[in-house]
Amino acid sequence: MEEVTEAINNVSISESHKKNRIQVSNTKKPLFFYVNLAKSYMQQHDEVELSALGMAIATVVTVAEILKKNGLAVEKKIMTSTVDIKDDSRGRPVQKAKIEIVLGKTANFDELMAAAAEERETAEGEEQS
Repeated sequence: MEEVTEAINNVSISESHKKNRIQVSNTKKPLFFYVNLAKSYMQQHDEVELSALGMAIATVVTVAEILKKNGLAVEKKIMTSTVDIKDDSRGRPVQKAKIEIVLGKTANFDELMAAAAEERETAEGEEQS
């Protein structure tokens, strides 16, 4: 019975994890799309998990570093692995590097976000007058 309870607890933890996961791809989305999305996820969930495969890894690392440099996030965990991806053109699985970075809010995250919002409102007010 204890194992069942543990399994149920693990399922609920992994499902709640999915709500704050951003899977970064090598699409045409700008870097700051992911930075702003990560900020939003941290406001909602206190932490965010950035995940990427292959060439998109550089984007994830850059997003994490921008958030850390601006004092918004602290690194909680970095995991790297290799995953098999089915490549239809070659007819066999291809191995791709994978990275997952978990970032948490800094103590002054909310203050910094409020200050940034205030700056935007001030700037918008000046533009209108």
